Amino acid sequence: MMQKKWRFLAFMTVFALILGVFSSCQKDKSARVIKLGHGLDVSHPVHKAMVFMAERLKEKSNGALTIDIYPSQQLGSERECLELLQIGSLGMTKVSTGVLENFVPNLKVLGLPFLFRDTQHRYDVLEGEVGVELLNASISKRLKGLTFYDAGSRSFYGKRPIRTPEDLDGEKVRVMESQTAINMVKALGGSPTPIAWGELYTALQQGIVDGAENNLPSFYTSRHYEICKYYTMDQHTAVPDELLISTLLWNKLSKQEQQWVKEAAQESRVYEKKIWHEAEMEALTKIKEAGVQIIEPDKEAFRELVQPLYQAYEENPEMKKLIEEIQAVK
Repeated sequence: MMQKKWRFLAFMTVFALILGVFSSCQKDKSARVIKLGHGLDVSHPVHKAMVFMAERLKEKSNGALTIDIYPSQQLGSERECLELLQIGSLGMTKVSTGVLENFVPNLKVLGLPFLFRDTQHRYDVLEGEVGVELLNASISKRLKGLTFYDAGSRSFYGKRPIRTPEDLDGEKVRVMESQTAINMVKALGGSPTPIAWGELYTALQQGIVDGAENNLPSFYTSRHYEICKYYTMDQHTAVPDELLISTLLWNKLSKQEQQWVKEAAQESRVYEKKIWHEAEMEALTKIKEAGVQIIEPDKEAFRELVQPLYQAYEENPEMKKLIEEIQAVK
């Protein structure tokens, strides 16, 4: 009798284990995993914001939707990630709108130098009606914008000090694959050189370029301060990052799933704004400790030379209207 009892218990234990494995398999099978690729280092605040988004989405969906994040160009450059989204081989990505403008021409407006009056004006534009319009501008390209991430203001840095636009004469300056950025550096007298972000450290090291332009956290987390000992706070542009999802994936999600994704993305934007400011302060302190000289130039000298970029859009009704809408935001 005792032997039968133990057999029964053993059978039930094995049955329970099999049932548990089966349930786990069923759960994994029903869960939707979204692959997100981007080019930033894991210490970057925008990467941390996307990790936060992944956590919130998992909580909201009770594990039905999860995000696997592949940072540091593991899945390709920003342009390559966008192309992967378009064919449905990648679910989500984060890119600079400077790169995205090659796919969505209207986003060139965000690369115009000195477009925003200040940080609050930038927030009001990107989080308001104009921001929604720009996020939706890429849908026809099978790219749906979910939110903008603050990427601060961009400034020049290099191996030699840049105090006036004249100091850029003949300097090979790395820029994103952005025609607006190329035109800006040309207007200031420099020689723009498009290079993928992940290849820039080596390019600086080997003298392929003399300098670059970017925000403080990116300058710090990329360790470019090890080569470039001058950072010029001209704050010429404030090009935001944009979080996107492939419409091929988006259209397969239920209304409830889409809502979870939108909410998680928006919450990550709020979180990113907070940690971005902290990252800027930390980066400024750390690069000073590393011997980087901070230069605060006369911004007006830079501003005057880039006015032709605005004049070039005078005969483009759509771009002219967009610039006026941005400038009108109080």
